[in-house]
Formats: sequence, structure tokens, C-alpha cells
Amino acid sequence: MELRLNFDNSYISNKWKSPKISSKLQKGSCFSGIEESRMVILRYNPIAMLSSSVFTPFPRQQFYRCPFPIFTQSLQSHILLSTTLPRHFTLSFYSNTAQTSTPDAPDELQHQLSNSKQSPLKPGLYLVGTPIGNLEDITLRALRVLKSADVILSEDTRHSGKLLHYYNIKTPLLSYHKFNESQRAQVVLRKLQDGEIVALISDAGTPGISDPGMELAKLCAEKNIPVVPIPGPSAVVTALSASGLPTNEFSFVGFLPKHSSSRKERLILSANESATQIFFIPPHKLSQFLEEAAAIFGESRQCVMAREMTKVHEEFWRGTIDKAKVAFLVHQPKGEITFLIEGKSTSTDEGPSESQLENELRELIAEGHSLSMAVKLVASGKLMKRKAIYSLALRKFRGQLESEDD
Repeated sequence: MELRLNFDNSYISNKWKSPKISSKLQKGSCFSGIEESRMVILRYNPIAMLSSSVFTPFPRQQFYRCPFPIFTQSLQSHILLSTTLPRHFTLSFYSNTAQTSTPDAPDELQHQLSNSKQSPLKPGLYLVGTPIGNLEDITLRALRVLKSADVILSEDTRHSGKLLHYYNIKTPLLSYHKFNESQRAQVVLRKLQDGEIVALISDAGTPGISDPGMELAKLCAEKNIPVVPIPGPSAVVTALSASGLPTNEFSFVGFLPKHSSSRKERLILSANESATQIFFIPPHKLSQFLEEAAAIFGESRQCVMAREMTKVHEEFWRGTIDKAKVAFLVHQPKGEITFLIEGKSTSTDEGPSESQLENELRELIAEGHSLSMAVKLVASGKLMKRKAIYSLALRKFRGQLESEDD
């Protein structure tokens, strides 16, 4: 497909203006999918600029390159053109599916990568951090690795394809996720042993952190195959840095277990730690999480809900757990959620009441725990000694405890 626009150079302003040029278009040569009234050309000192609106009707999967040999570059959604134009000239745009890119792609990065003086990559497994939302949050080194690799392992090839397309990266993709991890690992291992460069990426952030990749990295280490980390974005550190909670010590829990008793056991352990606790919570499970957190951490603990970080609808909500229960009962947030809860205070606070302890014990017993295990779990999340809670259990559940001993 070709688009030719014929102009008289005298109609181009020497100042920042937007003269309409439709009157100078040859009616028969204008591509039918574009409105003539939207064709605008500007000139400023040595640079002539074609309005980005020209690209709007074109498929975003194709890049339209100006044939001027001197200089073409994308900058702030404009195409920069040579100004060595005769009085009458023609601009031709060609669809080239062999070189796919987008007008929005940062071509200055492509230029830097092509002129990089870095030494060639050595064979091995490269764990490449990728954006958690905003496609611009990626390093030059990550792009160079992705371009140079023989294959890219991706959790979701369709999702990762958007990132690769944005940066015009043609490296083949190979799916690698939790459902095929064990089978695919041997295939990847053979590639690595044959001296190939393999890049591993996740849907967002650093691979292997609550994502597939840990087992492959472990396998490579056992086989003395180089494992190279390529640092990048992390939802954990991004949320923590902006949370306002203590950052000197934190514990990343990730996704909680699906089974109720296992989940509560993990929350009890977290509630007893002085470090800031960080969780990944699916939006449809937020209400359930807050109910359990309120019962185990206490309703007065400070917390932060971070969602859609680096994206258009980025949000940070701050308050206590009880206020979070009220806020998100009415309005369930959408998007990926990183939830942070402040650590346990080291100051001497009043302990929980007997009724609170009894309720916690009853819940754990109802879930199938023995009384002795329930005492252990409750004690692990309290400042009180296990002996005091065991004494309470003796008074409230003596019969059950005796049957366990039998």
C-alpha cells in the first residue's frame, strides 16, 4: 500500500503554524482511508514535521516510513522529515510488514541499541525484568538481551507479544508457565547445553518471583549453566517505596494458599513479624482477605492497597484494616493488587481478651486442628506466652484436650 501527497513548498509556514494542505492534494492520489482535512505539515527551523494524525486511520501494527534518506525518527508522536525539499515535492508512505513497529515506539532507544559497544552475550539463561504496566519501564540492557536471545520464554506469549512488538523485537517466543514448566524445562535445558542464549520473562516484573522460573534457574545452577539476572521493575519494591510504611525491614508473602486453614496459618505467622508484610491479592478475594486479616492482625493495623501501579488508573489507598473492610465492601477495586500491612509493634500493648483468644481457638479447632496445634498457632501471633494461652485452653476445652491425650 502506498500513499502519495503532493505539495507546493511555498505553502509551508516558516513558523509554528498548522496550515491546511488539503487544497494542494491531488484528489486521485489520496488514500481513501484518510481524511484530507487532517493532513497537516509544519516546519520549524531545520525540521519539517508531519502531524501524527496522519497515522490515526492506519493499522497500528504497521509502520509507515518516509523514503527521505537523510533522517527519519519518531519523537513525541511526530515524524521528523528532511527539509531539503524542492518547490514541488511528493511525500510517499509505504506499508512494510517486514519491518513492523509503531509510531509510538521510542526509536531513539533503537538507535542506542544498534550502536551499543557492549560485548556479545554469552550463552546462558537470562532472567529479564519487564514492565509491571508502563511499557517505558524497561532498561536498555533488558532490550538488548531480548533482541540478542535465540529464544524468549514467556508466561503468556500473547501478553508478552505486545511488549516485543512495541520495541520491534523479532526473537521467537516459547510458552513457559506453571502448567508446562516441568515438561518444557528439559527442552530449554537442551537448548542451553547446545550453547543458545535463552531469555526468561514473566507477564510483569521479575521472573521467578511469584512466577514460573525458580525451578529452571535451580536446574541450570545444578548443571553449571550460567544464570544471569537482568534487573528490572518489581511490584513488591514499587509498592513498598510509595506506601509510607517502614521500608527498613519487609517480608514478601506473595499469593496466599487457597485452603482456608493453610491460609490462616500463614497469616498468623505474618501477624507476629515486626517487618512490613507484602501480599499479592486477586481483586475478587480482597474482601475475604480483609476479614481474615482483621481477625488475625487486628483491625487497627495500618495497611496500604496498591493497584494498577505505573498504569493510567494507578491507586494507593491508605488506612487501617477496619477502614479498608468498609471501603472495599462497597467498591471492589479492579486490577492487580499489592497489599501491605505494617509489622507488629515492639511496644508493650495490652494483650487480646480471653473472648478473642477463645474465638480464635474455636475457629482453628472447627477447621480440623487439634487443640494443641490451635494453641501453638494462636500463640505464634500474640505477645502472650504459649503457657498463658494453654492455661486458657485447659479451662475452656479441658474435655477435648483429655481426649487428645488418650
